[in-house]
Amino acid sequence: MHTPEAPHRVRHFGQILLWPLRLMPVRGGEGRHAKPWEILSAMGDASPWREVVDEYTGDACNFHERHYNEFVTFLPYVQRFLYGEGHAKGGGQVHGSPMRVFRRHDVSAVRVVLRPGAEPITLSVVHVDLYFFLDLDLVLLNVEVAGDNLPLTHAQELLYRFGRGYPSGWDTQGQAQHCLHQAEWLGAQGQVLAQSDAGQPDLFMSHVARHRAPRIAAHWDWLLQPLVSDHSDQVGPLRYRQIEYYRMPLLGYLAVDDPQTLSRSDFVRLGLVTGAGSADGEAALPFANDHLQDFEERYCYDRFWTAGGAAPYTRYLCTGHSLVVVGDAKSQFFSCRDRGVLAQFRHQHFLLFLIAHFQKAALLMFSDRLAETLRNLNISDPGSVRTFKRSIRSTFASFLRFTHRYWFHEISEQAQTRALFAKCAQHLGLDPLYAEVKERIADMNNYLEADSLRRQANTVVRLTVVTILGLIGTITTGFLGMNLLAEADAPVSRKVLVFAIVFVVTIALTVYTMAKSKRLSDFLDVLSEERVGPWTKLKAFAAIWSRDRDRD
Repeated sequence: MHTPEAPHRVRHFGQILLWPLRLMPVRGGEGRHAKPWEILSAMGDASPWREVVDEYTGDACNFHERHYNEFVTFLPYVQRFLYGEGHAKGGGQVHGSPMRVFRRHDVSAVRVVLRPGAEPITLSVVHVDLYFFLDLDLVLLNVEVAGDNLPLTHAQELLYRFGRGYPSGWDTQGQAQHCLHQAEWLGAQGQVLAQSDAGQPDLFMSHVARHRAPRIAAHWDWLLQPLVSDHSDQVGPLRYRQIEYYRMPLLGYLAVDDPQTLSRSDFVRLGLVTGAGSADGEAALPFANDHLQDFEERYCYDRFWTAGGAAPYTRYLCTGHSLVVVGDAKSQFFSCRDRGVLAQFRHQHFLLFLIAHFQKAALLMFSDRLAETLRNLNISDPGSVRTFKRSIRSTFASFLRFTHRYWFHEISEQAQTRALFAKCAQHLGLDPLYAEVKERIADMNNYLEADSLRRQANTVVRLTVVTILGLIGTITTGFLGMNLLAEADAPVSRKVLVFAIVFVVTIALTVYTMAKSKRLSDFLDVLSEERVGPWTKLKAFAAIWSRDRDRD
């Protein structure tokens, strides 16, 4: 067991944040939904984001073995989702991936202060990306940071505190809880580009009071620009809303001197991302022992927790919200960025984590859209009803495209990738969530179909009533070809006048019959009922003109 005098050191630390956000639709100039990546590209120098030309579509000189290993890890239909399709035989068009990536290059580092009075820690920013997806109003913010030679407690606190969209509250001294005391994005020359404002509770509380929505912390708000919060007063071409918890899903990589010497408490705190705990009780479990009895079984993937292999004593900790890998810093394979565990962490593990959280975010987005559609429905307003129907049908079509393009249960046949993805999906509850959203959308669509059939049936009934009543007049006036009025030899002007009078009277009778068609239909139903007496039939006839009769 380690002691405060000789704390564990993390020789290399990596953390990847992945924050799903919902994009609010933006209308294009031609009345269609504008694609967000087109809007960013059209902004030019007004936006810091530039589309990434990845190793699969760019210069082949930038394609390395780690990219090849990443590609062959996934099944073909997942490859088409992640990388698109290449040239067909004989030379064909390249089909791009449904996923578009934009990156900003102006942020080089982040300087953080974990707690009040603590020394600042500077981490290098590996990259900052935005992931967009075809046909879905989603964006995933991806931030990767790295550092070397950190105390284990600092690494635990970074995992716990860094990825917070805003503070959860403040203590009695006004210090923000559960998040970084301070965070600053730094440029290439070390200049401060933006800093957090978690220590100003009035800003966050007044925002919630006004907008009924949380306020995004200043450093995250700056990082996302020109994307702006939909609940803020800022003006921006793209607006987003929070779709998941304010704690960003994360991946963690820790290369330590001897993983075997880490206590169970260390692994629990890393796996469940609970922070380092108090200085005088680092070895204590963060929760009750009974609650953690099945921790190893539920959250640990220990296939490589052995003295043998290329990277001995490597442990994966997966809770759905987080995926953390811990291994031996002295193992060359564990620290190799081209072929080893570090390469897998930054490529295969990141992508399987991205797929799982993208699927969850998409399902939550569909659920949000259904709730908003129902909230905006006013059944007394025909325009609102038409908008409701169009929105439900559009959501149903989008969900079908999502199912056939993005929904997979298996992404790889490689045992490690397959097992980690299964753990992510299980802890995130993807299958039950998919079934629930699918049922809700199907219920909405079935309602529209039933309502359409009901309206068609009502139309048929009304037309039948009009036809029956019109048949009486047709037979009466046309019996044996006789004319009621002999106007064949009358002047043309008289014929036109008679025609106009008959035309207007016929239209009036038809319109009146249509207006009373529901009641006439009810009367015909009573009239055709043999068990009903003449008096009841007479009352049904009189009810056609009753004012207090309930109407459909």
